[in-house]
Amino acid sequence: MARESQFNPLSEFKPVFSRLPATTAYSRAGGLLLFAVLLCLPPTAARAADIEVPMLGDASSAVISPQEEYELGQQVLKAYRSQMPTSSDPVIYSYLEQLITELTAHSELEPKTFDLIVIKTPQMNAFAAPGRVIGVNTGIFLTAESEDQLASVLAHELAHLSQRHLARQMIAQKNATLPTLAGILAGIALLAAGGGDAGMAAITATQGLALDSRLRYNRSFEQEADRVGLQTMVAAGRDPEAVGDMFEVMMRQQRYTRKPPEFLSTHPLSESRIADTRSRAMQYPKREYDDNLDYHLIAARAKLLHATTPQEAVKRFRSELQGTSLSRQASRYGLALALTKTGQTEEAHQTLAPLLEAQPDKLIFQLAKAAIHAQEKDYQSALNRLNKLLKQYPENLAVNIQFAETLMEAGEYEYGQELLERYVRLQPEHDYAWYLLAEVHGLVGDILGVHRARAEYFILTGVYDRAERQLRNALQLTDDNANLTALLEQRLIDVQGMRREAEEFAKRF
Repeated sequence: MARESQFNPLSEFKPVFSRLPATTAYSRAGGLLLFAVLLCLPPTAARAADIEVPMLGDASSAVISPQEEYELGQQVLKAYRSQMPTSSDPVIYSYLEQLITELTAHSELEPKTFDLIVIKTPQMNAFAAPGRVIGVNTGIFLTAESEDQLASVLAHELAHLSQRHLARQMIAQKNATLPTLAGILAGIALLAAGGGDAGMAAITATQGLALDSRLRYNRSFEQEADRVGLQTMVAAGRDPEAVGDMFEVMMRQQRYTRKPPEFLSTHPLSESRIADTRSRAMQYPKREYDDNLDYHLIAARAKLLHATTPQEAVKRFRSELQGTSLSRQASRYGLALALTKTGQTEEAHQTLAPLLEAQPDKLIFQLAKAAIHAQEKDYQSALNRLNKLLKQYPENLAVNIQFAETLMEAGEYEYGQELLERYVRLQPEHDYAWYLLAEVHGLVGDILGVHRARAEYFILTGVYDRAERQLRNALQLTDDNANLTALLEQRLIDVQGMRREAEEFAKRF
């Protein structure tokens, strides 16, 4: 499983890489201001130019074009990466990415690409931002009772994107501009991640706009998202009844807990809306739908992630071992992870053994086994297992990240460096991979590599001044290597171009 990284080779990383607790992250005034500013910046010129976004030709394109939505959405993504307590758990990320990819293939979203951000907070929510950005709180796994229920929320958010509801809502707002929208999105982002009061304040402070007039989609858009999302569910072969089931789960939480799901702050729910959803689902033939074990395994990871202590998680999972077949397997898996965290590795091996015996090739169980070996400091066994997995899944995020982290723990820094350099060439958009690469460069004493990896991290988070600083520092260490100097100089020119694009973008609005 992913471990929180501790090594920061240079102090400049500390303010950006610190992962603030969910209870305090949203009350930092400076953080809110930076968040709002970041949302107003454009993306890298190269990436924006490479994307061909179709012009839909509707009235909303006159207010904010698909290209402008994409540019704004990329800065929402960058702002999240730099300001929100994002999850670095690659298993959860990979699972969500695969599920959303499946749903997107059956949705009306075009092009069928998206960027995913996973927020580490127990608040249940998922949200969509312009430019095909999907955000998911890890707390959603504490609420949804099945994969289809989770899929129903994600399909709903994909519908908001495919129908361009944010842009269409702006048509009636004559004075709306992108900077204004950016400020609104800052508040939406805070609400989405669980910072209700701070999110409300951020929105109210943006051009004096009130929550009700800007934040909530109107009733017709919610109905349309319900309808289109349901169609996506059916096309993907998923249970249409799960949509109403998920609404019911959220309504129960709203009735019986002090803090209802944040999802309901931006998606108001009523009995009539649930009834309408149920009626639409009844139009489709009834049949049995298989639940997916993987969802319950990921939910177990989320329970451990948000447990007060690993010891408390051990008690909880022990008490849940008597449930249904799927829940028993998930509880056994969660118990093995929790035992690993508490150092009870012998029992962790015994707990995991029946799962591995039943499904010896299941990746998530193999990763758990490697994590137990690493906790025991039996690094040879852990690395042998991970090396085999890497050969089977050379581009898998979870395998690469856990392998790299285990190599670092084992002191195999050079191999870890090689592994991460290969991975970021294949998948250059994963900010946590660049973070780890900067760490391992520092551990091997490759300060030039530290500066280069940091520069890429800061580019992904939209902090262009720090990216420039890291590249200038790197240029001082090239030892007259003409090719490397040319590469770094070109990258510096790229970053300077990104900054200029940011300034020009701001002037347009």
